[in-house]
Order: sequence, then C-alpha cells, then structure tokens
Amino acid sequence: MHVLRAQFRIETQRALEFAASRGFGVIVAADERGPRASHVPFVLTERGGHTVVQIHFTAKNPLVALADGSRRFLLIVTGDDAYVSNDWYASRDNVSTWLYEAVHLSGVAHLRGLDENRGHGDALLAVSEARLPKEPWDLAQMEPGKRESMLAAIRVVDLVVDEVEGQAKLNQHKSDADHVAVADRLARSEESGHRRLARKMQALRQGLGYEMP
Repeated sequence: MHVLRAQFRIETQRALEFAASRGFGVIVAADERGPRASHVPFVLTERGGHTVVQIHFTAKNPLVALADGSRRFLLIVTGDDAYVSNDWYASRDNVSTWLYEAVHLSGVAHLRGLDENRGHGDALLAVSEARLPKEPWDLAQMEPGKRESMLAAIRVVDLVVDEVEGQAKLNQHKSDADHVAVADRLARSEESGHRRLARKMQALRQGLGYEMP
C-alpha cells in the first residue's frame, strides 16, 4: 500500500485507525459531467490482504453506476479543525492558519450483489452502535417486512484501498513556546473539537507545562 507524501504525514496504520474511528466521510468519483459526492457511513475491513472500505448508497444514487470495477473512488475522512489567529502565538509575526486532521483513502470501487446487503447492514450497525453507551440495536429487532424493504433499496460498494494519505497539522513545526501558547488557547475554547485538538497537541509534546492537563 502506497502512502502519499504530505507536509505532516500520518503513517498508514495510524491513518487507517483514524478513519475507522470516525466511520463517516465523503465519497467522491467522477463521471462525464464531473465530480459526484455523497456523505456516507462506512466499515473498514481487511479482506484477502487488502484494506476494504464498504459503503452503501440508495439504489438511485449516480455513484452506484460508477462502481464498475475499474473506476477509482476517493473517501475523505475528516476530524476536528480549528482556526488559529496569529496573535495566539508566543512569538511575533506568525501566519494565521488552520489546524486539522484528515485522511484520504482511494482505490477501485466494486458493486456488490444484493445478497450482501444484510451482512453489510449488520456490520455497519455493530460498529456504529458500539460507540454508544447502551445495549446495541440490530436489524433483527426490526419488523421483517420493513427491514427487507429497506435493505432492497440500497446497493453496497467495496472500495479496495491502494492509496492512503493522512495529514495532521498540529503545529509540529512551531517552537515549544508557540506550541504551548496555541494548545492552551484551544484548551480554553468552548468548542469540544478545539479541546480535543489541544489534548492531541499536548500528547504530541508532553511535559511542556501546559495550563490545562
């Protein structure tokens, strides 16, 4: 598997773990009219030595016809992001910027048979429900006629991943003082995503005397 180079590269395994932990992204492919995109939940699996992203669309989604076994799809998975003003830094004359984490997974897309819809639904629910502090809900609890009607309305697609691009811009290139100043500012933010980024910045450079643990 090839890892595309980026300014702040995340190694392949960490990028895949990040994507799996998010479980939701934007899938993109192009036809003769240009790019097509859909927001989708997904399941990340290993099959035959390959990483496979399994997703589903409604049957009428134009991306279904593009999953022809030769066309490439791109899945974009993003995490938290935060704008950083230049006067947040300890030193002068820094450039305002955005901190973020993102992973791109790309490869050839294959349309699966209708007989795989139930298995995909079960796998997707198992992963999604495991994130919640409750007993998991599953398709067996759904009225059978309604369940079969719902499953018949979707098409499952496998994206066989052959390229992974992971980027994490967390002020890695800044001085310790600037790194701490921005992390402390984000840690005080009312936005939970900013606080999560602050914790990741603290983990990246530990023992620097941050204001908040």
